[in-house]
Formats: sequence, structure tokens, C-alpha cells
Amino acid sequence: MTGQSYAVPVPKGYRVGPWEVREALASGAFATVYAARLVKEGDPEMPSRAALKFLPTGTRTPRQLRHMRELAEREVELLERLRAPRLIRMYDTLTVDDPGHPELDGATVLILEQAEGSLDDVLEHEPKPESGPALLAQVCEGLHQLHHAGWVHGDLKPANVLLLKDGSVRLADFNMAAELEGTHAYTPAFATPDYTPPELLWPEIDERGTRIRPTADVWAFGVLTHVVLTNSFPLPGGSTEARTDAAMRYARGAEELRLSPELPEAWREIVRDCLAPTHLERVARVPDAGALLRRVEDAAGASRSARLPRLRPRRWRRPVLVAAVAAVAMLGGTAVTYALIDETPVAAAPPSCEKPAVYEDEKYGPGYTAGWSSTWDFTVARGDGGSQVRELQCLLRHLHGITEVGEVDGDFGPLTHGAVVTFQKRAGLDADGIVGSETWSALRKADEV
Repeated sequence: MTGQSYAVPVPKGYRVGPWEVREALASGAFATVYAARLVKEGDPEMPSRAALKFLPTGTRTPRQLRHMRELAEREVELLERLRAPRLIRMYDTLTVDDPGHPELDGATVLILEQAEGSLDDVLEHEPKPESGPALLAQVCEGLHQLHHAGWVHGDLKPANVLLLKDGSVRLADFNMAAELEGTHAYTPAFATPDYTPPELLWPEIDERGTRIRPTADVWAFGVLTHVVLTNSFPLPGGSTEARTDAAMRYARGAEELRLSPELPEAWREIVRDCLAPTHLERVARVPDAGALLRRVEDAAGASRSARLPRLRPRRWRRPVLVAAVAAVAMLGGTAVTYALIDETPVAAAPPSCEKPAVYEDEKYGPGYTAGWSSTWDFTVARGDGGSQVRELQCLLRHLHGITEVGEVDGDFGPLTHGAVVTFQKRAGLDADGIVGSETWSALRKADEV
């Protein structure tokens, strides 16, 4: 990194809490990461070496500060709440208090698991690495763990895929990550164009940011896969701008994918499905990251990862069993644990699509859930898709007996729209086919509650 300008320049030997800064590892637009060693013993769980990610949350203009703090808060929130084998681990967070160094004063510092390098570094030295398929399987496993917990990465690319000393993969850099609110999440209006789906290249932006879905990560994984396996992008162009234009033409049907003949046949269909031109086409071909993971593992010849536990609603009316949510995946004889840090006890009889169960919502009181999302106030309508729509379909079919809803497929199509209208008429609501808070409440507040 000699001669490179850093987002946060930190001198070698600088002390932050019990850590001493060593050499710079990486730097981007919003942060700089340094190697560090522990020089003051304290917490026995702290490693002797770590990566310190400095975010300049104490400098810049007021507008820039708000933005930087939002990015820092996103990453800290995710890493505090989630711990999974394929997500980089965060040990602690610190704030620099050093008026004598105004360029550092107020900076947020994340104490992270130290990696040996990124997938970007690997591709620079070996454009089509022999280990590519195995690495892609681990990347996809990380996406599955992230989506399963209700988050979207928002900026998947080689630089944000880290490799530990043993060669295992960790997803990192969650500045753009966002927690799902039903079928969507909101993220800042920044992205890496080569890995951004067409619908987000020129998105509508409101005060909450850009609305994003998990299929944005699916698109990014498709591009990443093509790059790793062929050392080329799947859309034509010698520059980012040219490829962005090609992506827009592709979305309009005026351009075709240019999949490399070097792409192995087992991966060709996966990449083509991940790169479906619209969100609706993408979710129809790749319903979720779990389904994608099984296909990727087959193509890579990798052993199947453990199934992740189903996440549960917050609080139940029935007696509960004290049980942590965990899944064990065997990697070369080593057991690793997936856990939600803020997980709550689960019910003795959890809900399913066919058997919705009663749970207690902190704001709305008792109501039925079919085990997917338990949201009461997020609006879904025709054309949407995802877990919120699946739960809607389950409640209509199995709690209210409206079988005209069709298959439980997470796609808000004409059958689901018609079933919603039928239910709204039955419940004395405006029969507009849009599922907002009033319709959710009527769906969940069945006669038995």
C-alpha cells in the first residue's frame, strides 16, 4: 500500500485502547483497516492480533459526518447482532479520544477478526484460481446465513470477501448492509456499479435511502461467480461505464449476456439465473439464497452445509423451552456455530405454514404467525415477492381457508391479489388488494385470538 492515500491515516505504533497499530491492510472510500497487536492483557477472549477498521466519524463536514456515522452504525449493528461462520467476527468497538490528533479524534474503530487478504488480492495474482468453485460455495453460504437472519449485504464484491489463514471465507464490509422490513430494506445510495443489478443503477431515492431486496445480492453473486471462474464480466464493455450502459440495455431487452465460453457448464445456468434482468424474474429462478446454495454446492462438488434453523417470532404465549438457535457445520472435522446473538427462547410448538400459531407482539398484542416474518405494518402489493408474501399466502390459505390464493410461492401474483380482495371484503375493509397494517391486523386477529 506504499504511496496510497488512506481514508484514515494512522501512524504505526499508535495506541487505541489495548491495541497497537501496525501496518495498513486495506483502504477504501470510507475506512482504512490496519493490523494490530494486543499490548495490554485484559479480556481472555481477545485474540493477540486483530484488524482495526477506522471510520472517520469525528472529522469531515456535518453532512459527511451524518453519513459516516450511519455507515458505521449499520456495520456495528449487524456485527453485534449476528455471528455466523461465514461472516467476519467483531470483538469490540472503540472511539478514539485524542484531541491532540484532530484527524483521528472521534473516529469509530471496529476490532475485527484478522484476515490474510481478500478475494480481490487472490484474483490479482491468480485470475482464475483453482480454488474458485470452493470459495464461491463459501461465499454463497455466507449470503444464505445473512439473508436467513433478515439482512441484505448490499455491496458484495471481491474486495469484501476475506480469506483467513486457513483459506476459509468471511463476508465483510457491511457499511451498506440493511435489515429487511418485510420484503425490502433501505440502504444508502452508494454501490459498486459492476455488481449492482439494473433496477438499482438509477434507483428512486427517498429520505430513507434506496429500497433494496435480497435479489440484489443474488445478482452480485452471479457477477462475482463469472469473474472468479472466467476473469471477465458477463456484460460487454471495456470500462465500468460501458458495462453499466450494457446492463441497462440488458434490462430493456436490447442487450444479451455475454457469458464466457470458459464458464463451466455446471455454472452456466446458475450465473444466467442469478443475472435475470429484473427482480421478479430473478426471484422466480432463485427463490432464496438457500436454494441457490444447494445448486452452488453441487456445481462446486462441495459437501452440503448444515441447514440453518428457522428464525422464530419474538415472544410466545405458551410456555417456552430455553434453547439457543444454533447449527453446526462440519468443515474438515472442525465444528463451527451459527447463532443469533440477540436470539430469544423458542416455543415448544413453533408455527408452520400449515399450522399458524399464536404469538405475542410487543406493540399489537396477540396474533397469528405462519413462522416467517411476523410484521404487522409493512405494506406488500401485487408484484412484490419474498418471505412476507409467503406468510400472507399461508395465513390466507391455512388460517382463513381461502384456497384461491394458489401456491405458497412468495410471489404476489394475480391469484394472491384476488385472495386478498376476497379476504378484505369478508373483513369489511377497502377491497384494494393492498396488504397494509389494517389488513395484516385482520389477518392475524382471527376469531380465536
